[in-house]
Amino acid sequence: MSLQEVTLGVGCLDSQRLLANAKKTFAKLPKEIIDLGHVFAEAGYELALVGGPVRDAFLSLTPHDFDLTTNARPDTTEGLLEKWGAATWAVGKAFGTIGGRKNQLTVEITTYRTEAYEVGSRKPVVEYGDTLEGDLTRRDFTVNACAITLPDLKLVDPHNGLQDLANGVLRTPVSATQSFDDDPLRIMRAARFAAQLGIDVSEDVIAAMEEQAHRLEIVSAERIRAELERLIISPYPRRGLELMVYTGVCDIVLPEFSALRETVDEHNRHKDVYEHTLTVLDRAIALETDADGPVPGPDFTLRFAALMHDIGKPATRKFEADGTVSFHHHDYVGAKMTRKRMKALKFDKQTTEDVSELVKLHLRFHGYGDQSWTDSAVRRYVADAGHLLEYLHRITKADCTTRNRRKALYLETAYADLEKRISELKAQEELDSIRPDLDGSEIMELLGLTPGPEVGKAYKYLLELRMEHGPLGKEKAAELLKVWWNIPQ
Repeated sequence: MSLQEVTLGVGCLDSQRLLANAKKTFAKLPKEIIDLGHVFAEAGYELALVGGPVRDAFLSLTPHDFDLTTNARPDTTEGLLEKWGAATWAVGKAFGTIGGRKNQLTVEITTYRTEAYEVGSRKPVVEYGDTLEGDLTRRDFTVNACAITLPDLKLVDPHNGLQDLANGVLRTPVSATQSFDDDPLRIMRAARFAAQLGIDVSEDVIAAMEEQAHRLEIVSAERIRAELERLIISPYPRRGLELMVYTGVCDIVLPEFSALRETVDEHNRHKDVYEHTLTVLDRAIALETDADGPVPGPDFTLRFAALMHDIGKPATRKFEADGTVSFHHHDYVGAKMTRKRMKALKFDKQTTEDVSELVKLHLRFHGYGDQSWTDSAVRRYVADAGHLLEYLHRITKADCTTRNRRKALYLETAYADLEKRISELKAQEELDSIRPDLDGSEIMELLGLTPGPEVGKAYKYLLELRMEHGPLGKEKAAELLKVWWNIPQ
């Protein structure tokens, strides 16, 4: 059962059903986990599975990450893991976490703790705790503050997280103000869980998000980016994004998106860009494929490009003399803004370039139906899209949100025709890897050149011919190149 199938009814599930789900799921725990529980118990220490794995088990999802907590200090934990037979690592030891691997099973065990940020600091200060209940109290939300003790598999739920999950509400174990003050990243996690679980957020949490949104400025860009990525690929990203905008969190994390609300036009001279963008996101998600398709969902690049595709509009909006509104070059402006924001959030280079390129290209199709494109124009469209062609198909289709049925049908028919022509040309010419009919070595031999700028110019000329006329063959290409280079025939 997928997460989406489960969370569709999360607010309607009763706690007894969720508990029954967990019992079935934990009955299938790897034997090594139970054995590890015995190792700790025999040494006089507590061990419990905690957080996400427990929450997911309530939703009939088999845990793949085994996050464990204990009253043993890190050095002791490391020794007990070795006794269990694991290879260990201590990368997170400063934060009380020791990792281990036995066979194909990986675990992370963290000493009971509390953590808080010092004023102005980007790194949490860690203090060890002594009780499981105390450790659960410092967790972010009640739905994540449940534990299953090992090896006896008993539920510990001091904050009624199971009932909150059944009711479909996100609360904090302590006051939301205190919780977010301890760790401001929880503000982003609230939005992420709204998107991931399809869950409502309590008024207490919403108020604290509004009051403390500015404290996200002390959290590292990498941690914020990680939460944003998880939100975007969740089953319900719109819920999380709307919550971020409503509480002002988006003004800190993704101000270019929240700024789209500024384009609302009380005279209705153009569509609501903010609502349009959320609709495009929904439509793009609906166009994702299964694992065997070209864009398996959930796909971050597709979704984030849909979210950012019109962020250049506020900066380019112009009221024309005839009463219309224009957003000239918002695609190029938006691409620059997207690249800048993604760099600030420390996204990897490839993802940044891919999303920015899709933002830049999202208008390329416009005008196709008004004036038939030449084969050369179709080739350029495919060449410019490159490996992002299937993504561009989906962004372009998702961007058609008009309520005018005749216009929608017209655009749908036009794009279907473009896809057909691309397919036909691809079959004829292997369009994915367009190259001139002569390579660099052949150009140099024919023109008597050595490596340098002149070879590049000749190569570009042949590529233009290839785009314009399709495959020419080496003999014809050589003939035209000589004429261009002014070599007597």
